[in-house]
Amino acid sequence: MSANVELAEKEIVADPVVEVELTDSLRVLTCGSVDDGKSTLIGRMLWDACELYDDQRDTLSKTRAINGQGDVLPDFSTLVDGLAAEREQGITIDIAWRFFDMQGRRYIVIDSPGHEQYTRNMASGASHADIAIMLTDARHGVKRQTRRHAAILHLMGVKSVVLAVNKMDLADYSQEKFEHISADFAGLTARFGFEKAVAIPVSALSGDNIATKSKNMPWFNGPTLVDHLKSVPPRVSTSEGPFRLPVQMVLRDGRDFRGLAGTIRSGKISVGDEVVDALSGKRALVARIGTMDGDLKEAVRGQAVVIGLDTDIDVARGDVLCGGAEERPSVVTKSFSANLVWLSETPYDSGAGYLLRTATDLVPIERLQVTALLDLETLAAQPSDYSCAMNDIAWAEIDLGRAAAVDVFDQVSETGCFMIVDALTGASVAGGTVRELRDGHEIEGDDEGEAFILDRALLASGLCRDLGNSAADNKEFMRRAREVSVLMKAAGIRVKVNL
Repeated sequence: MSANVELAEKEIVADPVVEVELTDSLRVLTCGSVDDGKSTLIGRMLWDACELYDDQRDTLSKTRAINGQGDVLPDFSTLVDGLAAEREQGITIDIAWRFFDMQGRRYIVIDSPGHEQYTRNMASGASHADIAIMLTDARHGVKRQTRRHAAILHLMGVKSVVLAVNKMDLADYSQEKFEHISADFAGLTARFGFEKAVAIPVSALSGDNIATKSKNMPWFNGPTLVDHLKSVPPRVSTSEGPFRLPVQMVLRDGRDFRGLAGTIRSGKISVGDEVVDALSGKRALVARIGTMDGDLKEAVRGQAVVIGLDTDIDVARGDVLCGGAEERPSVVTKSFSANLVWLSETPYDSGAGYLLRTATDLVPIERLQVTALLDLETLAAQPSDYSCAMNDIAWAEIDLGRAAAVDVFDQVSETGCFMIVDALTGASVAGGTVRELRDGHEIEGDDEGEAFILDRALLASGLCRDLGNSAADNKEFMRRAREVSVLMKAAGIRVKVNL
């Protein structure tokens, strides 16, 4: 064992276990290009800032990595890269989640892949993050993939970002290089309007400015990475925003109780408060809030609950409960503008059938038109020829086959985001956010021709002729109608359902 590794083992001694009350949590995403050192940075942070198991330290001490000064150190990336393919190739493929507690706060670290092929995994991780650590190699600066990641972070509503200018040990700890990269980063953050953006020069392998101030960069007067994370609040507190509950299912106890189950996505609700079904506009008062641990007087964002109402209203899976008159209502619309990141290896096809998936609803898309793509060099929107390929950031216009309850993402992010699903395969092809709502009037025929009208008489004389008039038969009628509509749209036929 080298002297350097022995020194590291002696310096990093686990503190005695002390029980502390965790006041909150922070979800931290790391992103950047391939080989920028994301896994090494997270591994070093875990090594320096939290208590690892003895066997983890022993295993890590047997690995080898060499920094810019020729020092032999543990390979901290092995703490995070768990897949065999990741260790063999030296890259991150899947998202890795790591948890550690520090000074009364829990940190949930989301290590995302940097390779362009796995951008979809980075986008998935960004949807959960409160803050993003964007890494760049001090020798190369801001790259195309860095700009793509910044655009995706903006799309997913991440407002706080840190640029960790990594591998400063390989750039001779140059202040000039750091300031040049920091200036490029400032232009990037201004373009996407991040509310809090900081650049920090670091060496993940050597530990410079990770948890302790670097002696090699006395010219930098800012915080260490760990100190900066301590100062960042979570993206949204549990009680902020208007009340939103996408209904997952309707529960009955076999007697008189009828409850609407789901997870509160925004705001809070109390017994006695008024709620409204966004689609129908019908109102009722909350009579009961049930959980697995018993009834509550009040529930907040993130809690899974069953809400019992004082009046039965026709609410089913896919509907959204909103607050009463004092809240901003969810908007029911069939047409809106959106920003998308295309995730599928199969390019956008204007003749294909797509579905819009919200928190609990699945809605046929009648028209999806790509209007512009983000130019990653100029960061400007360039008019598109309606094409959209994997990893493209796009502006689009979307018309739905029926009305859905959604919000503008900048107003209520939890119900302003969605996925686009291939109607035939069920595969997720894009993720997006609602940019602007248009009025929800019935969509008229356009240059592509009038839509095929799928009405009750047509189905009753053919596919549904074996069904009667009972409630169960009517439910099956509606199910068959939806399936026919999805299949026809997937075949490129514009359909309007009129039942």
